[in-house]
Amino acid sequence: MVLQMEELIDTYGEKLLRYATSILYNHQDAEDVVQDVFIIAYQNQASFKGDNPSAWLYKITYNQSINKLKKRRVLFFGDIPENTVVSSEQTGLNDETLYALGLLKPQDRALIYGRIFEGYSYEELSEQMGSSPAALRKRYERAKKKLADYLDFNHEQEGVKI
Repeated sequence: MVLQMEELIDTYGEKLLRYATSILYNHQDAEDVVQDVFIIAYQNQASFKGDNPSAWLYKITYNQSINKLKKRRVLFFGDIPENTVVSSEQTGLNDETLYALGLLKPQDRALIYGRIFEGYSYEELSEQMGSSPAALRKRYERAKKKLADYLDFNHEQEGVKI
């Protein structure tokens, strides 16, 4: 299958940018990652054998985002770092949810984003993230509970119970 790069960029560019931003919590880094994704895709298009370029591009984006975090040596944010350049306008999330997501591990954010915002099945996420659907299902349930606990805690602190 010959990939038309311009068509892939038009179709997936913004989606991949939102996905990378949800993992990295830094819009500039996400832009760099997405640019790298399309370069990698272009350089490796001859090896693409599937019929689902979406899963392939998301997998590259996921791996590039995690690699970028490893280079920064940030795999878990206790607090959102000062150099974070992500806003509710870029993600479509309110500030409270954005902050709570920032407390999750990047891999968990990627999973939550893929399931909730992109509507991917566990099988599709398995292709992207390199884990079995069953493992992702279990990880998703734990991440969702953590997210709910963070949001509940914030509301309890303010005297408001969800």
